[in-house]
Amino acid sequence: MSRLPRFPLGLQQLQGKTVSRREDAAVVRPQRPVQQAALDLARQVLPSGLGLDSAAVRRRMVDRLRAAGLHNETVLQALRSVERHRFVDSALANQAYEDTSLPIGLSQTISKPSVVGHMLALLFEGAHAREHGNLGRVLEIGTGCGYQAALLLQLGRQVVSIERLQALHERARDNLAQLRHGDLRLVFGDGMLGHPPRAPYHSIVAAAGGEQLPKAWLDQLAVGGRLVAPMHAGNAGGQRLVIVDRGPDGLSTLHQDAVHFVPLKSGTE
Repeated sequence: MSRLPRFPLGLQQLQGKTVSRREDAAVVRPQRPVQQAALDLARQVLPSGLGLDSAAVRRRMVDRLRAAGLHNETVLQALRSVERHRFVDSALANQAYEDTSLPIGLSQTISKPSVVGHMLALLFEGAHAREHGNLGRVLEIGTGCGYQAALLLQLGRQVVSIERLQALHERARDNLAQLRHGDLRLVFGDGMLGHPPRAPYHSIVAAAGGEQLPKAWLDQLAVGGRLVAPMHAGNAGGQRLVIVDRGPDGLSTLHQDAVHFVPLKSGTE
């Protein structure tokens, strides 16, 4: 009768492979790794909010914007507080805190966080904002999905936001319904006309660019106020940000960075 091969203490032969008894125990008694997997799963911390949103994700977005040159801490705090993923389609939620523009329907987009932050920081350099530490009474042209309006609510005393596309106007109302605080008025109308009932405004910001700035916007800008909007750059092509300040002696204009916004249109749809 043949004899079984002998192995050193603690080893045995399993299907032609020499393994330790500890490894063999894991093979023949799988309950232990199953139980360990359950414990590992219980220790996992699921991300809050939708998709990949969390306070840490927003903080990292703000850190990147600061490193890229955005240094207005009031604006950075607003960007850190407002949950951008709530304003985009759920299928795009995992991109909400990247520095990219995203489609919101009807050929419109939500602007890149860096562009939004830059324009809001420019508003804070106006005379009224420097003196009072806030944007005062604000007029926003182009509500879109409502993201910038949510930021403006944290930065100004009153906000009037106009949207010419009814579907977007209604979407913004839904998006902002649970986030409202302060004085916000959402208006469905022609943004090129501004909103005379609450004029003059200390801050005016536009999310669409035309051949020239509408006269209504300039007329509704308060003394000490500032307007920031994209405008076609003429022979140079493309668009550039235009900054208009109203002082005691009239208007002064400064052309700044190249940008790309949707065209400014009149009327409503």
